[in-house]
Amino acid sequence: MKNCILKNLFYLLSGILCVLNSCIPINSETQIVALRCEYLTEPLGIDEPAPRFTWEYESEQVDFMQKYYRIRVASSPDALAENLPDIWDSGKVKSDRARAVYEGKPLSAHTRYYWDVQVWDQKGRLCKPETVTYFETAKMIGEDWNASWITDQFDKEYRPAPIFRTTIELKKMLRSARIYISGLGYYELFINGARIGRNRLDPAYTHFDKRILYNTYDVTENLTTGKNAIAVMLGNGWFNEQSVAVWDFHKAAWRKRPQLICELRLTFTDGSTETIGTDNRWKTRTGAVVFNNIYSGDYVDAREEEPGWQQPDFDDTAWPSARTTSAPASIMRSQLMPGIEVVKEIVPVSVRSFGDKIWVYDLGQNISGGSCLRVKGPAGTRITLKHGEMLKENGRLEQGNIDIYFHPVDPEESFQTDVFILRGDSAAVEVFYPRFNYHGFQYVEVESSQPIEMTQESLTGWFMHTRVEPVGSFRCSNDLLNQIWAATNRSYLGNLHGIPTDCPQREKNGWTADAHAAMDLALLNFDGIKLYEKWMNDFLDNQRQEGDISGIVPSAGWGYGTGIGPVWDAAMFIVPHSLYMYYGDTLTIGRMYDACKRYLDYLKTKETEEGLLNYGLGDWLTYRAQTPNDFTSSCFYYWDYKLMAEFATVLGHDASLYQAKADTLKSAICRKYFHESAASFANGTQTALGTALYMGLVPKGSEQRVADRLAEAVRATDGHLDFGLLGSKFVPTVLTRYGYADLAYAMIAKETVPSWGAWIRKGATTLAETWMLSPRFNDASLNHVFMGDVSAWMYQRLAGINYDEKSPGFKNIVLRPQFVGELDWVEASYRSVSGLIDVVWKRTTDNTILYSVKIPANTTADLYLSNDNVNVSPACKYVKKEGCFRLKSGAYTFEIGK
Repeated sequence: MKNCILKNLFYLLSGILCVLNSCIPINSETQIVALRCEYLTEPLGIDEPAPRFTWEYESEQVDFMQKYYRIRVASSPDALAENLPDIWDSGKVKSDRARAVYEGKPLSAHTRYYWDVQVWDQKGRLCKPETVTYFETAKMIGEDWNASWITDQFDKEYRPAPIFRTTIELKKMLRSARIYISGLGYYELFINGARIGRNRLDPAYTHFDKRILYNTYDVTENLTTGKNAIAVMLGNGWFNEQSVAVWDFHKAAWRKRPQLICELRLTFTDGSTETIGTDNRWKTRTGAVVFNNIYSGDYVDAREEEPGWQQPDFDDTAWPSARTTSAPASIMRSQLMPGIEVVKEIVPVSVRSFGDKIWVYDLGQNISGGSCLRVKGPAGTRITLKHGEMLKENGRLEQGNIDIYFHPVDPEESFQTDVFILRGDSAAVEVFYPRFNYHGFQYVEVESSQPIEMTQESLTGWFMHTRVEPVGSFRCSNDLLNQIWAATNRSYLGNLHGIPTDCPQREKNGWTADAHAAMDLALLNFDGIKLYEKWMNDFLDNQRQEGDISGIVPSAGWGYGTGIGPVWDAAMFIVPHSLYMYYGDTLTIGRMYDACKRYLDYLKTKETEEGLLNYGLGDWLTYRAQTPNDFTSSCFYYWDYKLMAEFATVLGHDASLYQAKADTLKSAICRKYFHESAASFANGTQTALGTALYMGLVPKGSEQRVADRLAEAVRATDGHLDFGLLGSKFVPTVLTRYGYADLAYAMIAKETVPSWGAWIRKGATTLAETWMLSPRFNDASLNHVFMGDVSAWMYQRLAGINYDEKSPGFKNIVLRPQFVGELDWVEASYRSVSGLIDVVWKRTTDNTILYSVKIPANTTADLYLSNDNVNVSPACKYVKKEGCFRLKSGAYTFEIGK
């Protein structure tokens, strides 16, 4: 400790002296940018005791590389300006990674901390810093709340939604105000009538009896001197499922009447503080939301709302007092993942009327979210808004493909249907939108109990999803591929609502295989680390004592046992591994490590005499060919151990036992399923061959023969795919890896069934659940993302952008572009955690290829080209070695001959 203090003091004094004497050379070409704490920009709700810091660079310098960094954290910007970081000074740390983990004094709750980073390049020059930034803590772990959980006097079966309010008097000048709040299942917060925050459907869905999330808001500008009102409306969400669905959420152990905790913390200009929290002095009653359900909708009777109930001067003396209640869970954590927001308001492309009481609106695209209705009419007019993905032949709404799992007890309750009863006491337009649910839909059928006027402008669609920031883009000369890419992204976003889901209408469940199959497309297109870190916490809460997990996470108890199995459960290994590969971050691996060990111990109890597994789902929703489930389950059992060996190595543990088990499983799988003479696995389906190649299960020396056999299997179906979930991820990738890029492209670009292109040609704007729609409509959601890895294939194979397993987080980039003959050009970019990677290639008139790439500062890249006839500009910034071009940061153009 003494040596550490002396060393930091030396760095501090040396830095001051050098600055004073102007002896530190400055790198004026390189700017430090994008400072983030916990992967967030200037966050308010940090409750991590050791938050992570990251940064990027904008540089005109050829081959810039970071050699040292120094993080400074202080209680004020002035302290940093005076080079007196009173909270933490990392000292000058030798590292080429643009990341650090806090190791300073214990962080206090409700405190803003200021930080910056200094960086020296490989020549010892100091880079231009970005301006000072900050993070603010919320409730640190173990911090007591100065508030109680409250609810009203009704039980969990009571249908009208509760509302709460209180007033406060501000007599002093306010410096800052923060609200910390969680309302289960969902809440809306108002101050003096204004809705607070852009998020909807907060807090995010968790195992409510294990873990609750809360939000932090800066409400300084919402409060005024004098009297102020705080008001909250609660919905059921997943916390209180009152209707019957097949996944047993109505039986959840956590089910209660909606409840609220809210704490307002005030800091005044004289330095004093005051805290106002929920207690039994708050007032409560029910309001206009007379029923709400996550699967059916919001039922709103505008006549039941007391005007002005959110305002300071409202008279609430007749309202009952709230009652305090117990906390639903022992863990409360800040919700650091992005919230659900209305990201786009969509004007319908058409509306068709069926008389003066029924209208069908077409948004032109399949989305998740809700409808915003603007309408006038007599008091008591009942308007229903029914949502779906298809139309009947007569132009009316068809819900047959999605309304199959929901079984409401109340005959007035209808699937994906909102109800709005007009107040009708003025000539003003009344506005309705769902507060406590979301739907999956392209079409909205509006029906009124009596004639009203409706136009195309009366209704808009709200596209709502967890607002992950886009980081990738892709375009090419075949617009069909561009449409597939766009449909994949729309499906992915439409299935993000606090968790990654399978579909936004009939299920809304966190199916584990759906999510892990989509990890590459997810992280190449969107900045998803906070979302998936949150979901992995849900896995920790989901795991039972025996070590098993359910097929949907979270779960109220449905999906455990042997029905779903290891192919799905592998998400607990694949998701942390993906986060490590894309972000170079080991936090989730560390958090999941013990849970993964318990799960592997559980699988040992399920082994057959051969040491393999023979239960669970496999290549789900295949076209025709059925791959044996015992084969795919055993393959994923091997994959779990392979990843576990990597986890152990990364964390500094002994990996030998896990690697030995993986080797044993590989041998057992090959003994049982590999047919050496035929170069085939299992029953020789596209999925069986693709899985073996993708996972490295093929005996050494036989890989190309098995790949050739896979190519034959694809040609045997006239170049069409014949697989389901697993094959959709594995087959295009391994075909490309083993020299069949043009065959993979031709399969993907097909426009006849079964194919991604066939969906698009039929007018789909999202990916379907099945390759063909059943005439019975009961197996065909039109918004699933689990066949969407084709989008990742476009980045990884056509543009060639790949992570390097030996240098995660894109510190070194692997570039393997495929110049397929049917394409004239490809453009792709990916903003990795290490900076922006930009790729463009195009075919010239003489059939040469111009390939241009930008490598971000502080990284390197390995470019693999099969053609030796290559000219490079500029020639001074690369070396050719080990079959590739080793590139330093900067911009390059390669001319690749015929």
